[in-house]
Amino acid sequence: MMAVQVLGLTAERCMELLDAREVSCRELAAAYLDRIEEVDGDLHCFLRTRREAALAEAEELDRTGRSGMQGVPVALKDILSTKGEETTAGSRILAGHRPLYDAGAVTRLRDAGGIVLGKTNMDEFAMGSSTENSAFGVTHNPWDPSRVPGGSSGGSAAAVAAGLAPIAYGTDTGGSIRQPAARCGVVGMKPTYGAVSRHGLIAFASSLDQIGPFALTVRDCALGLAAVAAHDPCDSTSVQLPEPVRIPRAEDLRGVTIGVPVELLAQGVEPGVRESFEAALRTAEGLGASLREVELPHAGYGLPAYYIIAPAEASSNLARFDGVRYGLRIEEPGDTLIDMYEKTRAAGFGDEVKRRIMLGTYALSSGYYDAYYGTAQRVRTLIRRDFDRAFGDVDLIATPTSPTVAFGIGERADDPWAMYASDVLTVPVNLAGLPGISIPSGLAGGLPVGFQLIGPAFSENRILDAAHALEQGIGFDPVPERLGASA
Repeated sequence: MMAVQVLGLTAERCMELLDAREVSCRELAAAYLDRIEEVDGDLHCFLRTRREAALAEAEELDRTGRSGMQGVPVALKDILSTKGEETTAGSRILAGHRPLYDAGAVTRLRDAGGIVLGKTNMDEFAMGSSTENSAFGVTHNPWDPSRVPGGSSGGSAAAVAAGLAPIAYGTDTGGSIRQPAARCGVVGMKPTYGAVSRHGLIAFASSLDQIGPFALTVRDCALGLAAVAAHDPCDSTSVQLPEPVRIPRAEDLRGVTIGVPVELLAQGVEPGVRESFEAALRTAEGLGASLREVELPHAGYGLPAYYIIAPAEASSNLARFDGVRYGLRIEEPGDTLIDMYEKTRAAGFGDEVKRRIMLGTYALSSGYYDAYYGTAQRVRTLIRRDFDRAFGDVDLIATPTSPTVAFGIGERADDPWAMYASDVLTVPVNLAGLPGISIPSGLAGGLPVGFQLIGPAFSENRILDAAHALEQGIGFDPVPERLGASA
């Protein structure tokens, strides 16, 4: 078998090697699977791999011929249903659960010929900002294994950073693609709400959840998004994008006006992150962009509004996990139905999931619904209107992706609000249903910093073009320094 160095290998380069027949689909998949076996014991990006099935699918492409993205290995967050293969959402309550169908995004990905290597670790039911809330152990950041990769899609972000997959998929409810992308030094994109089918996605908050890709480059990210973006008749909220996702080629930012929201920059951004952000803005100006301050006066209320709306929807969505239909069931002789519910949910859910169910149930309860949930929804409307007004003056809006670099494992475990504050710069985008991307903008203290670009609804191509030009101007090396030194 040809030796394939997969650390730092992009999806585009994978396609070039396959097109030139310098490597077979099977050799490429095997190289990634071998690397997972070699290094993932220390990182814990994957919950499980599918070596035999992946190699069989790759061999079939070698026999029948391939083109385009066919044969490119990918990884899936374990919240996306895969037919006949365990899907747990990072929770004990779904341990051993094998769905009867593929998620809509997974179906499209398989149709495109992507070779699924396995399922990645995540915060339980996507509830978290660090991937410390998984029932199956913590994922470590490839840049510094003593630190978190971000969450809730930390397994997917870390897998791409560590060279375990060229493209991985996650979900973004309040920043759970963009924030771990920033902390692992990779590209991550949350598309417009509805651009990717949520059918078969195990729901956290249905009005906020969205599926998107991680990759080493913006062009790879566009490839990953193009493979899954489509209307799905099984998801009534999905839509067809006005134009197909294009592979970006822009070399400059001439004619692009970027808005900088002063209110959001006051949300506890640490000095190193601020310096990296300002340096990226100077690079954008050097590429021809115009900068303008914009006002998002209600964006600062996004975090408290989010932590009413998201738990409220979660309390409803997670009611189905009761021991009756599927997953864990704990029952003793003489137990009533209520006894079985209580024992199953107490044993199956982790502390963070229980916390959010209780918050959401309280917010929806009689006498409190309008004061909490109703008010949060009105704030959501105001945030969306703020963005609409701002986009009347600018093409895109830029912020740091996360106010801090990756923090130490366990550092915020006993301080939920400090953990929630990780998403202060990303949740307004979800509340407004807008697309956003995080690209690496440099290092602070030896750890990656993310730069976020936000656009109007269905402006994915505009965002990708600008992000690609800026990525080239910044020139960040996405290979973690400690791994690159030994590559």
